[in-house]
Amino acid sequence: MSGENQRVDASRTPAAPAPAAPPGGSGPWRPVPSGPAPAPVSRVRRAAAPVLTLAGAVAAFAYVGTVDPNEPGHYPVCPLLRLTGILCPGCGGLRSAHAFAHGDLAAALGANAVAVTGYFVFAGFLALWLVRAFGGRPAPRMALRPAYWWGIGTLVLLFSIVRNLPFGSALAP
Repeated sequence: MSGENQRVDASRTPAAPAPAAPPGGSGPWRPVPSGPAPAPVSRVRRAAAPVLTLAGAVAAFAYVGTVDPNEPGHYPVCPLLRLTGILCPGCGGLRSAHAFAHGDLAAALGANAVAVTGYFVFAGFLALWLVRAFGGRPAPRMALRPAYWWGIGTLVLLFSIVRNLPFGSALAP
């Protein structure tokens, strides 16, 4: 029977033998050295992004604090307000930033309370980012669950609706 044809299944290939463990290793999955460890990142390099972000925010507030948005002609008008007469959630944000830059928190809240809340949230996030950068830790993440983002969106939408109604005129800029 040595000269007869044998049935062969082409879909099955013989299993490859497992690689032998190298001497002194722990099997085929040991890590391969990849050269010298990367040099540690300097404190200046770690803090560059949050410091530049802070500089940009300070420059923006300085500009809005210097160029008064209450005087017509300095800034463009909100397109939604111009076309429909409806106040968007950002309407009054520049007036709010101007008042905030001058230290008038009551006027800032009167112009746009959501914007003032955003200023404080941004300041807290930036402070945390700076502390973490100088401590050598990674930047913080805004990892909120989707339900929280939906809640924030709902509050901003309600703010927009109420400020456009007669009884919510106190929220209008």
